[in-house]
Amino acid sequence: MVGCCRWGAMGSLLLTCSVLGVGASAAHPNRVVWEGDQGPGKGKHIVFIAGDHEYRGEESLPALARIMARHYGFKCSFFVTTDPNDGTIKPGSNHITGLEALKTADLMVLFTRFQAFSDDQMQHIEDYLATGKPVMGLRTTTHGFQGLKGKFAKYNDGYRGPVKEWKAGFGEAILGEHWVGHYGRNHRQSSRLQLEKTQAQHPILRGVKDVHTQCGGYNAHPREGSIVLARGQILNGMKFDDPPDPTKEVLPVCWIRHYRTGNPKSRVFATTHGASEDILNEGFRRMLINAHLWCLGMDDAIAADNKVAFVGPYNPVTFNFGGYRKGVKPSDIEGFDTPILGKR
Repeated sequence: MVGCCRWGAMGSLLLTCSVLGVGASAAHPNRVVWEGDQGPGKGKHIVFIAGDHEYRGEESLPALARIMARHYGFKCSFFVTTDPNDGTIKPGSNHITGLEALKTADLMVLFTRFQAFSDDQMQHIEDYLATGKPVMGLRTTTHGFQGLKGKFAKYNDGYRGPVKEWKAGFGEAILGEHWVGHYGRNHRQSSRLQLEKTQAQHPILRGVKDVHTQCGGYNAHPREGSIVLARGQILNGMKFDDPPDPTKEVLPVCWIRHYRTGNPKSRVFATTHGASEDILNEGFRRMLINAHLWCLGMDDAIAADNKVAFVGPYNPVTFNFGGYRKGVKPSDIEGFDTPILGKR
């Protein structure tokens, strides 16, 4: 067991085991907890939820969670879909438990695709949104849910039911855009991000430069009221300096908004990127770290030279359908030094 010991004010020895979130795996087999010791996020809780089939959100989110815990002091709870038969990570399986953790969350970060979680787990998401607290959505979260029934059908991508304010589903209602379509070919066309000049002073863009993402672009036109922070220039190649595709318009790829009118805390950051290999780029990773802090209203904690280095080994696989690392349980990535998700 990895933990830390310290002496209390009265000289008694206090044992803390937050590094591994001891007991978390036994109680919630879909969860890993990392808790920082100090930093501006001390006392705040971020819940990360991964369940996508292709872009390796099960690698991106724990890597971000560790950074937020180690460098900024947050308690970070990471939840991922698993195979209920053997408990191994199975992206997009629909099986998840433990989302009652959202009751104490200050920020919810999603990387899901066409998920149909059980009603009891969806109720925790519904309750969280009712509080008006902030949300981050990466890549396929624009179409994060599908196949839900009854009261949760409104979350489904393309929803056309009676709840008018949820037209087109969770992506449109909360993030500001739903699934429209690809706008660039995976593994053949990457994107060079152009930061919006009119938003150059925005806290999320502090220190952000040379942003390059690996996954192909999406067609996105965020709904009215959204503020675009960056647009993606589709490249004919997978390197930062490859030439742009002259047939492709430069479309929004990162934006912010509020999902509840009149509630300043309902901050949203959404991006159509975020694949496991995207966050290898320091500029994009810094933007995401800044976005966590901005969503939480911690603008003053965002500095151009804040730490964004990975914590522990991070060697992501190339994203594709069925290409996830098999045989890995959430408990295998506990601690700050275990590899995400493979061998050291």
